[in-house]
Amino acid sequence: MSQSIKIPLPDEDSTCRLGRALAALARPGDLIALTGGLGAGKSTLARAFIRALTRPDEDVPSPTFTLVQVYDTPAGAVWHFDLYRLDRPDDAYELDIEDAFAEGICLIEWPDRLGPLLPTRRLDVRLEETDRATARRAHLTATGSWADRIGELCL
Repeated sequence: MSQSIKIPLPDEDSTCRLGRALAALARPGDLIALTGGLGAGKSTLARAFIRALTRPDEDVPSPTFTLVQVYDTPAGAVWHFDLYRLDRPDDAYELDIEDAFAEGICLIEWPDRLGPLLPTRRLDVRLEETDRATARRAHLTATGSWADRIGELCL
């Protein structure tokens, strides 16, 4: 079973609200796949998500060069992956992605780089730009346990 919703994001604050709302619903074993072009707001959403589970001033650098950053939170470990620079799907094993899938809450930017390793049970968040410079549109498609929880999303 899957469920899909569309959410208008008129400004960066609304993207942050979405990140915080998703964090409130997340639990260990969850995977959130963030897709969208460069500058679509993936890192903004991930940063708000992580800060909602840690503290508002948490330093959340983009893991573009390290490929992964792990944050210990009361909700469980949050693994933030940016796989833009991943050469082959199998290279993800070197990032301990199996442990992240099993025990953590995973935020994955550029999840398509995982190819067949990307689990099917996940929440897909596709961010796309609109006519307005600061506005975005989010398309959420939930499968697995996310399909049951997505209706609880409060912005």
